[in-house]
Amino acid sequence: QVQLVESGGGLVQPGGSLRLSCAASGSIVSINDMGWYRQAPGKQRELVAISTKGGSTNYAESVKGRFTISRDNAKNTVYLQMNSLKPEDTAVYYCNMEVRSRYYTRHYWGQGTQVTVSS
Repeated sequence: QVQLVESGGGLVQPGGSLRLSCAASGSIVSINDMGWYRQAPGKQRELVAISTKGGSTNYAESVKGRFTISRDNAKNTVYLQMNSLKPEDTAVYYCNMEVRSRYYTRHYWGQGTQVTVSS
């Protein structure tokens, strides 16, 4: 079994910054894609950023130039640096990883961390 634990959410003023972390533990051989998603009240969960094992990254248009995804493969951890935060970034943020274990490969979700951008 694999567990993803997130940290780093909170309340921040518009224009501020936060850094989210998500660490995976358990029966892990390797991790392919690592990503961040978010879900605002009354809206569907959406992709924020993704980092592939090959080193490429992709971002939602709404966060390009403000958010940066990075990963530490040795620590099975993915980060999301969020700068110039806006009220519309308020949401629960979830990490997602495609984890290869000994017998299978599947996606896992973190428990979610609340990010609130408000003055």
